[in-house]
Amino acid sequence: MIEQDTLLRETRSVDFRRLALSFSYFALLLASYYMVRPLRDALAAGSGAATIKYLSSMVFFVMLAVVPIFGAFVSRVSRVWLLPLTYGFFSLHLALFGTVFLTDPDALWAGRAFYVWTTVFNLFVVSVFWSFMADIWREEEGRRVFGVIAAGGSFGGLCGPLLTHALLPNYGIAGVAFGAAALLSLTIVPITLLVRERRPASDGIGILSEPVGGEIFAGIKRLVRSRYLLGIAAMTVFGSLLGMIVYIELARFASTVYATSTARTAFFATRDLWVNGLSLFVQLTVVGLLTRHYGVRSTLTASVLASSLAFIALTVAPVIGVLVFINVGLRVLEFGVGKPSRDMLYTVLDPEAKYKTKNLIDTVIYRGSDATSGWIHDGLKALGATLSQLAVLCVAITAAVAVIAYRVGSGYRARGGH
Repeated sequence: MIEQDTLLRETRSVDFRRLALSFSYFALLLASYYMVRPLRDALAAGSGAATIKYLSSMVFFVMLAVVPIFGAFVSRVSRVWLLPLTYGFFSLHLALFGTVFLTDPDALWAGRAFYVWTTVFNLFVVSVFWSFMADIWREEEGRRVFGVIAAGGSFGGLCGPLLTHALLPNYGIAGVAFGAAALLSLTIVPITLLVRERRPASDGIGILSEPVGGEIFAGIKRLVRSRYLLGIAAMTVFGSLLGMIVYIELARFASTVYATSTARTAFFATRDLWVNGLSLFVQLTVVGLLTRHYGVRSTLTASVLASSLAFIALTVAPVIGVLVFINVGLRVLEFGVGKPSRDMLYTVLDPEAKYKTKNLIDTVIYRGSDATSGWIHDGLKALGATLSQLAVLCVAITAAVAVIAYRVGSGYRARGGH
């Protein structure tokens, strides 16, 4: 209790107005996403679990096309306009999908297109959000408040599935899409208020009225020349493989048990309620204390080692109940501890790395890993791999990721982090 009181006092000392706006911004953003996430998962499961690897591959190729365009956009557009224009673009397209679903909510082509679009949408809007947070919060502030800000996302993640449950009976999946578009549009309000905040240049905060500048492909160059950034990318690649194995197995289960897209949407919405409720608790009570007392390196490494325990449990009991439990547990570890800690790694870097290289890692590399992971999973299943054997592979992968996390955390410390 004393440690939590200390954390709350330190949080108040780092500008409560900015913190409240950041919290609200992320809450609205993820409420919008978590309204459509169960819809995306339901439509993907309805297409058949075997199609997920093809859809993930399509996402990867879309990312390859979009990232250079986004790089040019970041180079030329001031950060004051970057976020509102990005969210306005995605909100418009979300409303267009809602219009399509009014006509035929179970159309296979629309469901597959929506899977690709929603995945691209999620990666871009969340990546840009954390780039912006790394831009307006200093390193020492980030260690104190990123857990609280991440809790805003979990709060929104709780509200999103609840809104989905409320809208589905009377308005169907089209109503869910329209509601999500409205929430996404509302993020422009806290964004506008945040960019109006005036801070002295001595704070080291980026000048938001100016574009990031630089070359379109600067993110790629920065990545290949930096062991630190390559380490972050490696954690992303292996984390994607672990998540995709569990995701495909869970989608296979959902497609077998639930016959309609509405029933599958309700199942995944309930899953997300548990994930975001537990993540909210972890973010508010654990992650800030861990990063403040033990540092980002220890927190990152410990979160990876904790995930290995979940896969060890799956090797012992490879049944669907344990798989659902592990899916929830891994996502709580990722959103509650892992992602806030990884995003803190960017606070010690310059704006070009925060926006361009981070976006490259969070989009192309992440989804390229997803696409590859889907094919790897299917190849292993074709060779006769059981769920228990897949879990053994995942345990080995987590051990490698723990080593990488420790080395990246050491690089963070060498750059002035804690």
